[in-house]
Amino acid sequence: MSASSSPKPSPKASPKASPKASPKAKPVAIVAGVAAAAVLLGVVSYTATKPATPGASGPSSAAEVSADPAAGVYPELEAYARRDASDGLALGRADAPVVLIEYADFKCGYCGKFARDTEPVLVEKYVKNGTLRIEWRNFPIFGEESEAVARASWAAGQQGRFWEFHRAAYAEDAKEKGFGKDRLAALAKEAGVPDAARFAKDSEGVEARAAVRRDQEQGYALGASSTPSFLVNGRPIAGAQPLETFTEAIEAAAKTAKKQPAKPSAAGTPSATGAASGAGQ
Repeated sequence: MSASSSPKPSPKASPKASPKASPKAKPVAIVAGVAAAAVLLGVVSYTATKPATPGASGPSSAAEVSADPAAGVYPELEAYARRDASDGLALGRADAPVVLIEYADFKCGYCGKFARDTEPVLVEKYVKNGTLRIEWRNFPIFGEESEAVARASWAAGQQGRFWEFHRAAYAEDAKEKGFGKDRLAALAKEAGVPDAARFAKDSEGVEARAAVRRDQEQGYALGASSTPSFLVNGRPIAGAQPLETFTEAIEAAAKTAKKQPAKPSAAGTPSATGAASGAGQ
């Protein structure tokens, strides 16, 4: 986690999923799963979500993955996966058997640790072979700069450069430089965003604000009060857990998915963000 104490939800957030916070597929059907996840994420997991200390003994945190593939999984929460092939804030095949949804803040130190140390391994091992899809959700909780860089990341995604922006913003010591207007422009340039004027306009636009708010409200509805938080095919995981926690969750989910019908792809449907395809990093 990036903060020792959980920030208060914004006034716009509520414990119930709003229409914008819920995915398109049957929002009523996921209420039970949301409530269960909220208990896990909001009450249990956030007592121990820092990365494990090397050499530490004793039981792991609440994000521990059971040998039972079904343990800790809320199938209703799988509906939060958008599976939109045109979503520029996603990485991997829209019909991948496993979807990891990440709720994160660019000012979050542990989010940065996950982005630098763990995510590239997951991309190499699971995204590239079609097993995993990663879907990003902006969950800014550290004030105005968090909101600004979240919108900027969305704007970069409109030009197909979200993941390059993500990499630049999470580079070692990047957050210490802040995310003021000039810094965001520099990150966009580093990420190779082709149209700087459009990037600046999109970053402050109504669509960017709505997209970030939608992601943020969804995170609060799930009970997340700090970052990073994850869903792996309906399994909540809180914090920048060790790599093994994610690999075990992904492999358990992939094993379960083999026994189920293939997941439909949303290719050709309007994107939730209007972004270009995020099929590669």
